[in-house]
Amino acid sequence: MTSYYNGFPQSDRDEAINMINLDELEERAKEVMPEGAYYYIASGSENEWTWRNNTAAFNHFQIVPRALTNMDSPQLDTEFMGMKLKTPVMISPIACHGIAHKDAEVATQKGAAAAGALFTSSTYANKSVEDIAAAAPNAPRFFQLYLSKDWDFNKMVFDAVKKAGYSGILLTVDALVSGFREANLRTKFAYPVPLDFFTRYQGAKGEGQTVAQMYASSAQKIGPEDIKRIKEMSGLPVFVKGVVCAEDAFLAMGAGADGIYVTNHGGREIDCGPATIDMLPEIAKAVDHRVPIIFDSGVRRGSHVFKALALGADLVGIGRPYLYGLALGGAKGVQSVIEQLNQELLIDMQLTGCKTIADIKHARLTHFNYTADNLKSNTDPSRITPYPVTNDNQLKEEDSATDAVSGASQE
Repeated sequence: MTSYYNGFPQSDRDEAINMINLDELEERAKEVMPEGAYYYIASGSENEWTWRNNTAAFNHFQIVPRALTNMDSPQLDTEFMGMKLKTPVMISPIACHGIAHKDAEVATQKGAAAAGALFTSSTYANKSVEDIAAAAPNAPRFFQLYLSKDWDFNKMVFDAVKKAGYSGILLTVDALVSGFREANLRTKFAYPVPLDFFTRYQGAKGEGQTVAQMYASSAQKIGPEDIKRIKEMSGLPVFVKGVVCAEDAFLAMGAGADGIYVTNHGGREIDCGPATIDMLPEIAKAVDHRVPIIFDSGVRRGSHVFKALALGADLVGIGRPYLYGLALGGAKGVQSVIEQLNQELLIDMQLTGCKTIADIKHARLTHFNYTADNLKSNTDPSRITPYPVTNDNQLKEEDSATDAVSGASQE
């Protein structure tokens, strides 16, 4: 089913998803999402080299199977910052879940809670932190912060987040400006659904603004002293999100960060930067177990989760796949995505003799170099394929004058 917000089609589904792997959801999501919204999710910056290699680089590390371990029934339960979780898979923060489903972050939180996973909400969420928390009152959740130039805005956010029961803040430091996202430019994408914190602070809905315009309202200058100020104002633990080298891990910890979040924003910021999995070992060595490590970017398989944990991560985040799950199945679709990764991860644990998540940290990996590609982006005119036109992914014609997002291409 499909509902509409000012002509923008939003999935209304609430069903488990049958799948063989997460990759197949990317193509299926086109059937229920407008072209601009779809490519906001399914793209990276410039030639998308880093976006592709975030996933490909997991092949640089190989899992060494173990035999005669006399072990069965591996367990996925883990503890993180005092929170008891049923899986090491985490919902990474992404803006504007309303482009995938009418219930937006509320549905995502429900799906994460059903799977026992940590949910993280974006500053640019459509739903309020109060509504998200009410959707699963006892579920664990963190809040991702785009630090504003306006500290009154920041204070409002901190107060709301803490009152709503969020357990920590993920300070994004790798997106001071928007990466050059060609797909957004080609589809003229702008946020089509109101963003709650902008509505409550200024009465501004955030509709009709481009990604670059939204980033422009955030701080372009963030230093170590901001970590201390955020901790004091919020009273919450602060993880520094966007660390991709040992030097920045040392800086963050020296400034009082409670954790390190290794990510390159899913290849959406700097292109031709290294894949996060390739940088994780040096960061884990620098951190040396002094603070927890969250990892994301490119995760599509249970084996990817396994490798990240073995290389030093404590939690492993997913991004694009759960938004495809949200579009195709709502809360139950999000749960299906997490459970697919869990199923694959359990197989890897069984075949390596890892009874617990803690055991994975001692699993043996090997490492071989590789040759990467240099393809043009998927939305380059030389590579783009016709976008499907369905009854569920089209804007309503009568509202087209106010729509921020184009519908599917039609000849």
